[in-house]
Amino acid sequence: MVNKLIDEGMQAVEEKLHTIVDSDVEVLRDASQHIISSGGKRIRPRLALMAYLAAGGQDFMTAVPMAAALEMVHTATLVHDDINDHSLTRRGKITVHARWGRTFALLAGDYLFTKVYELMAPYGNTYNEIMADACIKLVEGETLQAAVAKAGTMDRETYKTIIARKTASLFEAGANMGARLAGADDELIEALTTYAYNLGLTFQIVDDILDIIGDPEKMGKPIGTDLVQNRGVMAAQNGGTAVIEETTVATAAIDPFKAMMEQLRDSGAVEVARLQAAETARRARLALANIPPSPMRNELESLIDLVLNRDK
Repeated sequence: MVNKLIDEGMQAVEEKLHTIVDSDVEVLRDASQHIISSGGKRIRPRLALMAYLAAGGQDFMTAVPMAAALEMVHTATLVHDDINDHSLTRRGKITVHARWGRTFALLAGDYLFTKVYELMAPYGNTYNEIMADACIKLVEGETLQAAVAKAGTMDRETYKTIIARKTASLFEAGANMGARLAGADDELIEALTTYAYNLGLTFQIVDDILDIIGDPEKMGKPIGTDLVQNRGVMAAQNGGTAVIEETTVATAAIDPFKAMMEQLRDSGAVEVARLQAAETARRARLALANIPPSPMRNELESLIDLVLNRDK
């Protein structure tokens, strides 16, 4: 019954995502539909719906536009990120800028962001303030990441600040809004937002690990993007640079990037990052202890395992 409710909710979110981007400007409509139809994990809207149900919500359709707005924010950032990263594939499909060009990709990303306003308009000031705060933090996190990567000043504390803002903030906002929509009290809201915040940290650390050891075919995008741009968990663990200086000369002469990737895999840095992810996952589980037992709480716990052990 619980899984059926979540599936129905996510189907409604999917439909909302596709209908909200309709436009008589063909390139905006087509580019938006292209990135939305490429799929994705949809973990942010799923988490928002799960928080709503865990807090006792009865009509998940009231949470669907808000959940779709969370995914829309994330999708818009992907369009812009792919421009910055010069990525040619996303979720196994050609990126928007690779197909339509940089100018239309920038405008499509802007269009998706503006659709968030439309989706959130019915909810009122409190919810719009929560979403705005998350979006501000997201942009601050992305900007800070670019700045420290360029300067070569990444460290573990800065890395944590970055992922807290650029990733965990949207997770936290979704749980916060979902719980509020269900009429939860302050204690339950705090428990669910703490859970979501730590789940978001876990998600991003694992994402950065997969940038080193992931399978490009499973992930639908190339690996090593963060590495070559001097960012992510590996840069944080290596004093501001993701590069290992002592590479095997013969291998490096053939393919310096491959040599660097091999050394990172063998250095133990990935294992350290896994321990960091396990710790944030543990904190998410602790927060769940403050949520009343229910089938949905069990699903929230299962979501931690899914995030922690994913391979794409």
